[in-house]
Amino acid sequence: MPLFKFDVLEGRTDEQLRQLLDVTHVAMVEALEVPELDRYQVVNQHKPAEMVIHDTGLGFTRSKNFVLITIISNKRTPEKKQKLYQLVTERLEVECGISKDDVMFSMVENTDVDWSFGHGEAQFITGKL
Repeated sequence: MPLFKFDVLEGRTDEQLRQLLDVTHVAMVEALEVPELDRYQVVNQHKPAEMVIHDTGLGFTRSKNFVLITIISNKRTPEKKQKLYQLVTERLEVECGISKDDVMFSMVENTDVDWSFGHGEAQFITGKL
């Protein structure tokens, strides 16, 4: 049950944002083998001066279509992480026209006790999930 947070520059339409989220979700379900209903996504839009994203000397060309995807999740294998990064990046390029240079990921790992879906309880710990 990963939580995906998208940081993008202002200017995308609602349809473009929905497509970004939908494409990413389908790739996530496939790569991480999670249930389709495990969908938690948040978009944060920024003015250009609020995002400074360099290429760490790797030669990427960033554009106004840049998207930073932060994933908060239980521990995943390196193979599943790499599959996720590849699938999302490839599909965003094909289906949304977002260059592979414009997609960056950061994964933050946590454990079952770090999640509460409501009612002030950790459902993974109480056995409800």
